[in-house]
Amino acid sequence: MTNETKTAPQPNINLDNSYGRLPSKFFQKTNPVPVKAPKLIKFNQKLADDLSIDLSAFIEAELAQYFSGNRLFKNSHPLAMAYAGHQFGNFVPQLGDGRAILLGEVVKDDKHFDIQLKGAGQTQYSRNGDGRSALGPVIREYIISEAMYALGIPTTRSLAMVTTGEKVLRQTGYIPGAILTRVAASHIRVGTFEYFTSLQDNHALKELADYAIKRHFPELSSSETPYKHFFQRVCEAHSQLVPKWMQVGFIHGVMNTDNTTISGETIDYGPCAFMENYNPNTVFSSIDLHGRYKFANQGAIAAWNLSSLGNSLLPLLADDKEEAQLIIQECIDQFQQLFLSNWQEGMNKKLGLTNVTDGDLELLKAFLEIMATQEADFTLSFRYLSDCVPSGKMSQRFMDQFKEHDALENWLTLWQQRIQKEHNSTAEIETLMNKTNPVFIPRNHLVERAINLAEKDDDFNETHKLIEILSAPFTERTDHSKHMQPAKPEERVLHTFCGT
Repeated sequence: MTNETKTAPQPNINLDNSYGRLPSKFFQKTNPVPVKAPKLIKFNQKLADDLSIDLSAFIEAELAQYFSGNRLFKNSHPLAMAYAGHQFGNFVPQLGDGRAILLGEVVKDDKHFDIQLKGAGQTQYSRNGDGRSALGPVIREYIISEAMYALGIPTTRSLAMVTTGEKVLRQTGYIPGAILTRVAASHIRVGTFEYFTSLQDNHALKELADYAIKRHFPELSSSETPYKHFFQRVCEAHSQLVPKWMQVGFIHGVMNTDNTTISGETIDYGPCAFMENYNPNTVFSSIDLHGRYKFANQGAIAAWNLSSLGNSLLPLLADDKEEAQLIIQECIDQFQQLFLSNWQEGMNKKLGLTNVTDGDLELLKAFLEIMATQEADFTLSFRYLSDCVPSGKMSQRFMDQFKEHDALENWLTLWQQRIQKEHNSTAEIETLMNKTNPVFIPRNHLVERAINLAEKDDDFNETHKLIEILSAPFTERTDHSKHMQPAKPEERVLHTFCGT
């Protein structure tokens, strides 16, 4: 017999933390604050497999310890990132990770993926916050971020969520706490650049830009004008991202510059929501009192945020200030052109059209106007329009989305005439539409129902069901038909909340 004690096996997910090798002014080194009794709600096995993370040897209780931050993965060097940001147009010089801690990153196929705990405790950037997340926002982010991924929209991902066994105090009182494990190409934001611009630290600004280029656009490293091309690439990424939001009726709700990534991924699912009745002025966020981030304004706000990035990069773009400003304006003009082109192309596909010709914009606007006037469901109106392709006539479920049909019949005639100019067969057009127009989206009332069951009854069945259904948003399932339908009047969720 010996007195040797066996060391418990430790998950090895080959973590690195290249951001932690930047100067200390970029972050605060800090460990997650332990929680009382973590319990695993959900582990995203498919995402783990995609990242070559093998945790099959560990039971749920052990995984809960790691995904709560009570234990650290091997080679983890936790830190909270510093950044600033324009919040609703007002500049805040220091924000930073007030409740999120970056554990490190994994590398797969030469691409880096941050592993971050959200709700892991106070940092020096917490200000007056408790550094924790409530259960509701964690469930919301997991459900919606994974739904966005299934819809083909660039997004941060959710690897795991755990309850903490502790309560957090919010406006509604003490409610269960939770932690989300978020995966991102990086957590560098427009606000990260604004932070060093506000400090007038051009050396740090250059270090950050060089790091971002090496991580996201390494092919630009040999460019004679790497910072101009970097800015162009970020603008291009967002000219693709935001139209994809709008093509599925998504409203981010808090498009601050600290919520705008360099990678072009959707991040921070706070007061976000999916529109049901089509209305371009739709606002759900309880803190967006003046509609700054309403549905129809998201393209303009993206341009505004990118202009803020350009202004931060100004000393790197050219020695002459006027020349640098011309570069910024050129890139923003290009963004706006690409945004409109990408939006039109995507919306045309929703109508079954594979190319854009004269008159298509007017045809689309006419359909949207009918939807707005008659308060038709955005998702199902486009989805059920595909029913009309083979016969040229309206199906019952398509007609059911509208209150009256005269204007709709006139529009349908024009649409059919345009469809006949396509080179594809009717079967191919119908297939294109059903691959473009989802039948399942994370409807507000369904997400809220899942959250309420979890918070009040510790019942996660609806959460798991919703995640599973939304993983295949383009596939109709009669066994889940109620998850396809918009909210009844008594079920409607009119306001969404930030969760902090």
